[in-house]
Amino acid sequence: MNTNANDPRPLYTRATEQAAALIRTVRPEQLAGPTPCTEFDVRTLLSHLVGGTLRIATVGEGGDGMAVHPFVDGVADEGWPAAYDEARVRVRNAWADDARLDAPVRVPWGEAPGRAALSGYLMENVTHTWDLSEALGHPLELDPELAEFTLTIARRVLPDEQRDADTPFDTAQPAPEKADAYAQLAAWLGRKPVGWV
Repeated sequence: MNTNANDPRPLYTRATEQAAALIRTVRPEQLAGPTPCTEFDVRTLLSHLVGGTLRIATVGEGGDGMAVHPFVDGVADEGWPAAYDEARVRVRNAWADDARLDAPVRVPWGEAPGRAALSGYLMENVTHTWDLSEALGHPLELDPELAEFTLTIARRVLPDEQRDADTPFDTAQPAPEKADAYAQLAAWLGRKPVGWV
């Protein structure tokens, strides 16, 4: 991997490009369908992808991300691609200044340097993109490098397999033998796709 691990911005940009491409494939009849994130249907997952992206944009702009609801309302069924594109462009602009990477920011898990905060939101983005891909029946091939980088983050920030009620991810699941990086990531973050035993 030739990306500087101290600067998550290039990978975050790639992750949002991947998510955007996947969001463009969603058909209206899929919006009420289930996802591996069991409390979300596809529409709620899209709302959370946009809301979480707006939250990390606000953090990058120096605002209070905790004041931003991590879900958005009022998006028309056909409006999700535009809503997500608008949010991800805002993130790119908000984090353009290198100084933002070292600035302390407040995120749901506490105060952290900007680079750590953005890496956390990279983990969330890649994980929810996998959730969406599963829900939609894998319409696009996902970038394995994003999953490998994110799995490294996940194992570092969530080293214990058992999770308590305050952790936004469920207890780790065993991954199938020969699982790819996305399946390993999903399992580490408590997902259990259809077909796993």
